[in-house]
Amino acid sequence: MKSMMISEPGTVVFRETPVPVPGKGEALLKLLYGGICGSDLGSYRGTYAYFDYPRIPGHEFSAEIVQVEENPYGLKKGMIVTCNPYFNCTSCYSCRRGLVNCCSTNQTMGCQRDGAFSQYITMPMERIYDGKGLPARTLALIEPFCISYHGVWRAGVRPGDRVLVMGAGTIGVLAAVAARAKGARVYVCDVAEKKLNYAMEHFGLDGAILNRSPESFADQVEAITGGDGFDVTIEAVGLPSTFQNCIDGAAFGGRVVLIGIGKKNLDFNFTMIQKKELNVYGSRNALKKDFLELIDLVKEGAVDLEKIVTHVFKFQDAPQAFAQFDAHADEMLKVLFDFT
Repeated sequence: MKSMMISEPGTVVFRETPVPVPGKGEALLKLLYGGICGSDLGSYRGTYAYFDYPRIPGHEFSAEIVQVEENPYGLKKGMIVTCNPYFNCTSCYSCRRGLVNCCSTNQTMGCQRDGAFSQYITMPMERIYDGKGLPARTLALIEPFCISYHGVWRAGVRPGDRVLVMGAGTIGVLAAVAARAKGARVYVCDVAEKKLNYAMEHFGLDGAILNRSPESFADQVEAITGGDGFDVTIEAVGLPSTFQNCIDGAAFGGRVVLIGIGKKNLDFNFTMIQKKELNVYGSRNALKKDFLELIDLVKEGAVDLEKIVTHVFKFQDAPQAFAQFDAHADEMLKVLFDFT
């Protein structure tokens, strides 16, 4: 079979690899669709914090079960599924407390271990979730929605909250969608006007902020909130400047959630956290409950995830897909690979 690999920054190649043989408690899956995550793009660019070369990327995907033993999970051959890609150790303090998403030695597929972008993969059966009849393309979008949904859950978003999401990429837009589903008034902020326009046109958000400068940002926050600031600010970019925006844009007593991942440091007046009595949360990965809740939410028609997809490439065109995404990230949202 063929496996996609990022061999070094800026280089995507294909390797002939053996079709894996499932071990005890595993199923063999045939990939159907996979999404390029912001972390995959960062790995391609050489800017992602959790990646070593060479490595097979990919942790957003849907697949068909082609081989599975009798199991207590209701999994059967031919079932279209998605999977939880965050492998935890089960023994560290986080895992012992049930915080498996932030295992101290977490290994996410496509980041700290090889990912899903091969024609066939094996997965532990307890990590495989029935898609309940959702289309394979839609199921490949559940994992990024989980990342955003988990961050919104961490923030404790409530009806009537004013929420600002920094970043109009996939994770940011899906965080905005999740916050809207909680009854919040949601605004999205980015430097890319085309992405803001796309988010406003397709997802019914309450407003947008084009982030031209810190001064322009402050003026728009004041105008939108009457000088009060936002109840919740969500960082979904991974840059020092956008985290600073979250601190600056938050109301006194507000909640700040960091989803984005970056390598750079931020030198800032940390006393502002004390002065505003801010609640600052990290949000890493997602939990099984997030996957199961969102599969049901999308199945019920509450959210149309397909709107997030702007480009689809055949699996064999991966080098061109990554190059195009790298060059035009300001106007491309979710990029999918079609393995069928």
